[in-house]
Amino acid sequence: MRRRDFIKVMAGSAAAWPLAAHAQQGARMPRIGVLTGLDEAEAKRRIAPFLEELKRLGWIDGRNIRIEKRVGAGKADNMRKYAGELAALAPDVILAVGSSSTEFSIQATSTVPIVFTLVTDPLGAGFVENLSRPGGNVTGFMLFEYSLSGKWLELLKQIAPDLKRVAVIRDPSIGAGTGQFAVVQAVAPSLNLEVSAINVRDPAAIERAVMAFANSTNGGLIVTAGPLAAIHRDLIITLAARHKLPAIYFERVFAAAGGLISYGPNFDHASRQAASYVDRILKGEKPADLPVQAPTKYELVINLKTAKAMGLSISSAVLARADEVIE
Repeated sequence: MRRRDFIKVMAGSAAAWPLAAHAQQGARMPRIGVLTGLDEAEAKRRIAPFLEELKRLGWIDGRNIRIEKRVGAGKADNMRKYAGELAALAPDVILAVGSSSTEFSIQATSTVPIVFTLVTDPLGAGFVENLSRPGGNVTGFMLFEYSLSGKWLELLKQIAPDLKRVAVIRDPSIGAGTGQFAVVQAVAPSLNLEVSAINVRDPAAIERAVMAFANSTNGGLIVTAGPLAAIHRDLIITLAARHKLPAIYFERVFAAAGGLISYGPNFDHASRQAASYVDRILKGEKPADLPVQAPTKYELVINLKTAKAMGLSISSAVLARADEVIE
């Protein structure tokens, strides 16, 4: 190449450099919407494993993705409003944490990919057409199957053999609350147990209902999965201890915070799995082709300190089945 032609080529390339750099800087950063019905503290705890896994996969908020988070704090009006806000931002994908978040997200958009977590019955709720090939714009990770709720009753009876009555703390405003309670009701006759419901609303109502239930002897509690149960976790654990009511919970964090026993899936693992689906969608895969997955393992956690405080003696057979014993 002649010197004059070389100089022209270099000059043209140099002139293009700023344009290329500007185009790269101006490239749209992928956006992820996150919607949850939890309060701010619970939302932060739930989403942390999701963000950690995203980072491991190479996605960092503010660097190569932008995350828009909305927290409903257990209020349906907030959830509906925030779902609409997120959909209007036209994100590349929405993470919906819980059944209510998923329902409102689906109502807000039929085109933006949605990955859900902590949903009990996505098929029954109409979120997907098929578990193996969801179809549409929605896929994700189930919390557990409703049949797990019957296991809570069996475990509680093994922990407290004198049990005669069980109050089920549930949120009747969500389908999962009704579904979990129905399974407990169905199992109760085989264990000669009387079952009633305590509806989760505000803290004062919960306290009044638990106090009234505790007026009779041989009672216990089942705390079903839902955002309000997570928001009022500390209150429920305190009331169970105060009234010496054996209680079983749906997540390990309850037992770690002083609850008697928990049995359920690893929620952090589900959040990390959701991040893997978000990663695949950002790279071009369609939610319609990503199967809905259910937990493959459930963890039994027993708090022996709480058991001793209630005067309960946990059998060696039950202890041997525990994945974790807190002393």
